[in-house]
Amino acid sequence: MIVVGVDGSVPARAAVAWAANDAFRMHQPLRLVCAVDRQPYQIAKFPDADRPDRLRRAGQRALNEAVALVHERQPSVEVTAVLEEGPPARILREQGKAAVEVVIGSRGLGAVTGALLGSVSDHVAGQAEAPVVVVHGGQRPAYGQIVVGVDDSPGCTPALAYAFQQASLRGSTLRAVHAWRRPVQAFGTELPHEAGADRVAREDMVRACLEPFQRRYLDVTVIEDIRYADAVEALTRASEETDLLVVGSRGRAALSSALLGSVSRGVLHHARCTVAVVRTG
Repeated sequence: MIVVGVDGSVPARAAVAWAANDAFRMHQPLRLVCAVDRQPYQIAKFPDADRPDRLRRAGQRALNEAVALVHERQPSVEVTAVLEEGPPARILREQGKAAVEVVIGSRGLGAVTGALLGSVSDHVAGQAEAPVVVVHGGQRPAYGQIVVGVDDSPGCTPALAYAFQQASLRGSTLRAVHAWRRPVQAFGTELPHEAGADRVAREDMVRACLEPFQRRYLDVTVIEDIRYADAVEALTRASEETDLLVVGSRGRAALSSALLGSVSRGVLHHARCTVAVVRTG
């Protein structure tokens, strides 16, 4: 099952369209979820007894429009719609527990939830158990390429698994980007052979990470892209000519409001394309 957040905004519609296409490719049912949060309107200082009911009606309209959009884009996809009460981030995390992925728009501007993303995107991407896809709704050409960030951390393996699956389903090339900067030398300058040896070691690491997936996904063409650069900068630049950027995240608990690592958070906020954040566990 794929879960997608709905709030009636244009970015949320883009998320629904993206999720419908992915549900078709993955042969998964689609669940549309709209969260109505009454809490801001239960404060005595700001009484508005009718507002929650209006929000529910607006939420139902948004769901009905989203269902129609799914039927228009992918008529064969099984779709259900759910209207829930509560904070959007919590509702999407709960609904996503049994999902293969959670899809949300890059900005929620509708009247139902106020802001589906911003702080909510950090909560969901940092804490949801399933991969979280943040869809950028602007018009972009199709590049036939997926980018995945690669390093030697445990979080890289789930991200690679997701990226290879997406590349195989889409018939896309997979660009594996590894970026690093060597620490500043306290004394003297770095010798050329030291820099060369470091690069060779990193190339070997990237190949070792990719090899198990390349054996499984023989249909996926892989480009190894090793860059001497800041990781967020390198991935953001790579996002300019790709359809999907996949990064890992090391969220460990539900205590913090946002458990994204610095790279995944930076990419989520600066990438030019749709981003998938895949947690280690």
